[in-house]
Amino acid sequence: MRQTSEPITCSVSVRCEPDRAFEVFTGEMNSWWPVETHSRAASEYEDEELKVERVEFQGIAGGRVLEHMSNGLVLPWGEVLVWEPPRRFVLAWKPHGRDQPPTEVEVTFTAVSDGTDVVLVHRGWERLEAIPGDVARLYGNYAAGWIQTLSRFAEAANTAAA
Repeated sequence: MRQTSEPITCSVSVRCEPDRAFEVFTGEMNSWWPVETHSRAASEYEDEELKVERVEFQGIAGGRVLEHMSNGLVLPWGEVLVWEPPRRFVLAWKPHGRDQPPTEVEVTFTAVSDGTDVVLVHRGWERLEAIPGDVARLYGNYAAGWIQTLSRFAEAANTAAA
């Protein structure tokens, strides 16, 4: 039987223009991303005393999102598939070392009267169907994790707007 999951969709509104919101999300990701809970250091190296030194978002189609760790390792999270600043970007998302295909994360930035609406859609869950039981767990983790992550982004973007 074929198992599929609907895309996870989360949104926030921020009090800055789309170009500034886009810059905070991508160029300043290191300042707000919750690496203490949502990083390869936290999920794959939790028993070692490694820390995330920085998160790098390479803003170009074909660029990558990278986690730089305290031991010198540089671990990939995803690849930029679409780069259309300040309107949207799409990532092939695989912030782990497991043998499975990436999902996709698309983030759009739309001007509204008092700032920008930012919508994140995480899709491609059907690519993970061959992993019994894992899809539901991952989906639940991401559904909750994106809410926390976008909240941190909104705080950073609103502070940048002040």
